[in-house]
Amino acid sequence: MDNPLRLEVIVASTRPERFAPVVADWFVRAARSRPEFDTGTIDLIDAGLPGNLTVTPEVDAFRARLAAADAFVAVTSEYNHGYPASLKTAFDSAKREWRAKPIGFVSYGGLSGGLRAVEQLRQVVAELHMVSARETVSFHQAKKQFDQEGRTHDGAAIDAAERLLTQLAWWATTLRSARSASPYPG
Repeated sequence: MDNPLRLEVIVASTRPERFAPVVADWFVRAARSRPEFDTGTIDLIDAGLPGNLTVTPEVDAFRARLAAADAFVAVTSEYNHGYPASLKTAFDSAKREWRAKPIGFVSYGGLSGGLRAVEQLRQVVAELHMVSARETVSFHQAKKQFDQEGRTHDGAAIDAAERLLTQLAWWATTLRSARSASPYPG
């Protein structure tokens, strides 16, 4: 593709001994296999976003990456039936940079596979004027779904990842064209 879509994969969990890098690395490999995307990773453990939402050089750098992106995927765990506070801080640290852009979700957790967190996140991203892709990748009992090399044989997740990436490519292409033709009015 002459002008690939910039996809930023956001790794939400910042807990010690987190499982997030295993899931995120798997998804990033899948995204990088698709020629329509130029894929980067924003790991919130390294982002340095202040919880009090003050503007710092780290926040400015974060916003610049968001502004340059065409699409996002949040890789999120589920804690106590919700998503990590670090992800809410990330969403609240920017505003216009999110607007009129698609987002997808890759979730993981215990029995629910993080799906309760994703349903809450859909409300948050709607308020940010984002488009939530319908397809979600979900790993139930996630630590049992990956081998030592970070591969999964979970056919449903592999299929969902392909469908999610296809949906994101469509939305990102459509919305990039729309933003170019006319600034988003929100």
